[in-house]
Amino acid sequence: MKTYFDCIPCFIHQALKAVRLLTNDESVQEDVMRQILHLADNLDLSASPPAMGREIHRVIREITGNSDPFKSIKEQSNQIALKYYPLLKERIEQSDDPFVTAVRVAIAGNIIDFAKLDRLDEAIIQKAINDSFTAHLSRDELNAFRRNITQAQNILYLGDNAGEIVFDRLLIEQMPVAKIIYAVRGYPVINDVTRQDAVVAGLADMVEIIDSGADVPGTILETCSVEFQERFKKADLIVAKGQGNYETLNDVAQNIYFLLKVKCPVVAADTQSDVGALVLQKAVPRELSQGVAS
Repeated sequence: MKTYFDCIPCFIHQALKAVRLLTNDESVQEDVMRQILHLADNLDLSASPPAMGREIHRVIREITGNSDPFKSIKEQSNQIALKYYPLLKERIEQSDDPFVTAVRVAIAGNIIDFAKLDRLDEAIIQKAINDSFTAHLSRDELNAFRRNITQAQNILYLGDNAGEIVFDRLLIEQMPVAKIIYAVRGYPVINDVTRQDAVVAGLADMVEIIDSGADVPGTILETCSVEFQERFKKADLIVAKGQGNYETLNDVAQNIYFLLKVKCPVVAADTQSDVGALVLQKAVPRELSQGVAS
């Protein structure tokens, strides 16, 4: 997905939020923001929004010397999510269709996104969970997703955010665990998942964990390690969580299902949904979809 003009204010806000987490020194904040404004002035609009996200957080790390500005927020997010885990597990297991309920819960967890949130508010998480049980999801898409999981032999599950990874675990428990590889980011960026989050969430004891080898808040394949790219190509089903993975992979010609909660008008328009909607959607490469439409 390309970058739109509407993305630019979001980039600026994201940078300011991150540097303010690190320091009250206005001279440091100014240095960061001036560099971010320079990046915005030279922005490649044909690139996906997470490409700019990577550059923003490289600037912040370089100027502040802090490699993980959101570390404490990630730790808090994981602990809050783990508190919900037993209650949600029980609700999933007692539901009429545990798989569908787990899909809903996993998408609800995508609300824990500090590219969008300004604070860790448990009330927001609770509302997202409650709303997920009644929100619209296409029955046809759910059935197709279930069939793809059953038929797949090698499933690559791309994680998104800390905290959210616990909600991913609840879905993975309803899937053929032996077929699944779970992918995290190669380096800290925003509050995205890393290997340590997989350990804390209990996923490292269930499935193989690999990392992308990159510091992108999404999956830009050419920036990823050779090992990750090989695993990606080998997978016959990819489950991609969150907006960052959607923005970077929605044009890739592979069997990909996106699971996300829509958090901005740009992604809402691209997925033909509303802000706040739950999305379960199979990737349709842009050139293919355009060809079909014509």
